Amino acid sequence: MPPTGNPSPHAPTPAAGAAAALPEAKTSSAGEDGNRHARRFGLPVATALVMGNIIGGGIFLLPASVAPFGTVSLVAFAVLTVGAIALALTFGRLAERDPRTGGPYVYARESFGDFAGFLAAWSYWITTWVSNAALAVAAVGYLTVLLPGVGEHRWATCAAALVLQWLPALANFAGTRWVGAVQLVSTVLKFVPLLLVAVGGLFFFDGDNLGPFNASGQSAVGAVSAAAAILLFSYLGVESAAVSAGEVADARRNVGRATVIGTAGAALVYLLGTLAVFGTVAHDELVDSTAPFSDAVNSMFGGSWGGWAVAVAALVSMTGCLNGWTLLSAQTPYAAARDGLFPAPFARRRRGVPTFGVAVTVVLSSLLTVYNYASDSARVFEVLVLITTFTATVPYLLATAAQLRHLVAGRHERVDRARLARDVTVTAVAAGFSLWLVAGSGYAAVYQGVLFLFAGVLVYAVMTARR
Repeated sequence: MPPTGNPSPHAPTPAAGAAAALPEAKTSSAGEDGNRHARRFGLPVATALVMGNIIGGGIFLLPASVAPFGTVSLVAFAVLTVGAIALALTFGRLAERDPRTGGPYVYARESFGDFAGFLAAWSYWITTWVSNAALAVAAVGYLTVLLPGVGEHRWATCAAALVLQWLPALANFAGTRWVGAVQLVSTVLKFVPLLLVAVGGLFFFDGDNLGPFNASGQSAVGAVSAAAAILLFSYLGVESAAVSAGEVADARRNVGRATVIGTAGAALVYLLGTLAVFGTVAHDELVDSTAPFSDAVNSMFGGSWGGWAVAVAALVSMTGCLNGWTLLSAQTPYAAARDGLFPAPFARRRRGVPTFGVAVTVVLSSLLTVYNYASDSARVFEVLVLITTFTATVPYLLATAAQLRHLVAGRHERVDRARLARDVTVTAVAAGFSLWLVAGSGYAAVYQGVLFLFAGVLVYAVMTARR
C-alpha cells in the first residue's frame, strides 16, 4: 500500500523504505513472492541481463542507421563507449550504497526529493516502452529475411512487430524464474552471429566499402554528435542490474560487477561488429539495408544461407532483449508506486514480476507501434530511437547528480577519501556525456520528449493531491 502521510522530501517514508529494503535483505534464492516461479538473480544472470538488454536490436540494425554519417560514426562509437563505461561505474557505486529496486528513481528521490524521483521514474518508464516498440520494429527487419512476404505489406509488418512484443510479456507473466532463463539462453545465442561477423569480417575486410569519412554534410563535430544520439540506443540498458537490484543476490557487490562486466563486454562486441559490417558491405548498400549483419555474412560467404542463420540468431537476441526490457519497464514504476508516486496498481506483484506494469507497458508500446506504422513513416526505427535518447538522459542525469552530490557533500563518515578524486572524475564524465547526448538528439526529439515529461507533471500533481 502507498504511504498516506506526508513523507520527507529527501528520504523514503519509513513504511515505504522498509518495504523496499526487505527484499534486498533476503539471502535465499527465492524471489520476493516466496514461490518457485520467483528467483533472485546471481552474478551470471545479472550480467546477462545487462549484456542482453544492451546488445539487443541496436547492434543488429544500427550499422545501417549510422551509415549515412560515414565512418565518422565509428569515432562517435568510441566516444560513446567511454561515456557508457563512466555511467556503468557510476551506477555500480550508487547500487553499492543503495541496492533497492528502482535504480535511478531510488537515487534521485533519496537525494533530491519526491518530484525528482518521480521525473526519473516517469522518464525511464517512457524510455522502456518506447524502446520496446523500437526493438520490435528492428526485429521485423530480420524477420523479413526469413519471410519476405511480411515486409511487402505494412500491416503484416505491424502485426509481426506486435507479436514480438507480446511473447516476452507472456514470459514475464510466468515469473522471474522464466525471465532469467530466457535472458541467459538468448544472451549466449546472440554471440554466435556477432562473433562470426566481428571475427570473420576481419578476413574479408575491404577498405573500399567504408565510403566517405563524413557523409553527413555537416561539420565533423556535428556529425559525431548526431551519430552518437542514434547510437545511444545501443547502450541503453547499462542501468539494468541497478534497476532490478531487488532481484539480485548480494546486490551491493553483484550489481556493480555485473554492470561493468556487461557494459565492457558489450562495448567490445559493438566496436568490432560495426567495423566488420562497414568493411564487408558496400556503403551505398548499407545505407538502405534492413538487416546489415545478414548482408555482411552473405557478402563474406556468398549465397543466402548465412544471412538466414544470422537472421534467426538476431530474432532470438531481440526477443531476449525485449524479455529483459519488459521486466525493467515494470520495475521502476513498481518502486515509485510503493512510495505513492505512481498509481497503486503498479505495485502489484505476482511470481516476482510487477504484472500490472508489464501489462500497461506492452499495451502502450503496441499502441505506439500501430501509430507509427499508421503514419507511414519511412524511418520508424530512427524516430523511436531519438525519443528514447532524450527521455533516457533524464534519469541518467539525475542519477549522476545524486552521486556527485554524495561525493561533494562533505560527509566524511560516508565518503572514502582514497576513491573520491576518481569517483568525482568518473561521475563528471558521465554527467557531461548525458548532457552532450541531449544536444545531439535534435530539436524534434527534445520537443517530443518534453511533451512526455510535461504530461508526467500532471500525473504527479494528481498523485500528490491524493496523498
